[in-house]
Order: sequence, then C-alpha cells, then structure tokens
Amino acid sequence: MVHVLFICHGNICRSPMAEFLFRDMLRKKGLEQSFYIASAATSREEIGNGVYPPAKEKLSSLGIDCCQKTARQVTQQDYQDFDYFLVMESYNARNLMTILKEDPKNKVYRLLDFTHQPRDIADPWYSGDFDVTHLDIIEGLEAFLGFILKQQADSKKESIYPLNNTYN
Repeated sequence: MVHVLFICHGNICRSPMAEFLFRDMLRKKGLEQSFYIASAATSREEIGNGVYPPAKEKLSSLGIDCCQKTARQVTQQDYQDFDYFLVMESYNARNLMTILKEDPKNKVYRLLDFTHQPRDIADPWYSGDFDVTHLDIIEGLEAFLGFILKQQADSKKESIYPLNNTYN
C-alpha cells in the first residue's frame, strides 16, 4: 500500500482538493485499496476548520463530498507513516522541512514535479481561480499515478527477472 500525504499551507484548499480528487480518481480506476490518502497543513492557522467553501463547491460540482474533512498540521510522526509528501508549492516544501527537519528518504516533492512542466500550484485562496487549481491538481495526480504504476511494474519485472541471474 502506498501512503500519500498532500500538503499545502492551511489544509483548506489545495491539499484537500488533491486528497479528494485522488481518492475519486483511484476509485474510478479500481485502485483505492492500493493507497492510503490524507492531507495536512504546514501552518496551524486553520487547524480544525473545514474545507474552504469555494474549494468545497468545486469538489461538490464534480460529485465529490469533502464535508467531513477538517484541517490538521503535519507532524514528525507523519514521516514514518507516509511514503510521499506532495506539496503544492516550494514555499510549502520549505515550511514542511521546518517541521520534519530532514528528508533522508527523499519523500518530499511538489505535486507538479511529476509532470512535464514542474511548477508550483497557485494558491486559489489569493487567486480565486479554483478551476485552474483543479486542472493543475489533476495534471499532477495523473502524472504521479503514472509514476507509481510504472515503479510498481518495474519492481515486478525485477522480481521476475533478477539481475544476478545464474543462467547466463
């Protein structure tokens, strides 16, 4: 099982959108049992608050319910519990490293680092453009899922065809 934590500043816009969009994507592909998905904030500002209404409305327009989600902050324990920390922007990565202190297993990435155009996802709290945020998140999620599926396929090939084959 792959454990993924999506992270933004407050855990009320981008990271919950990524969490719920990824869950929906995995469900539609029949892969939800292969992943554990959550989201968190780097700040304490919104802890306990629900998803920001325009983000909730965007998800709802796609048939996705996120009403039970409340913001929480990343903890050092999360480093042991998750395989990937997918931040929305470089600023989130810097703040995350303040909490984690180090990343010896290279688990921290921007979500769009898996795409052909690595970049930050703009914060819709300021831009007000939840449609662009949605499209950027979907682009990142599709690329990330492709990365994971390729990694899993490659590891299966390695276990079937060991490199130190004694038959050569």
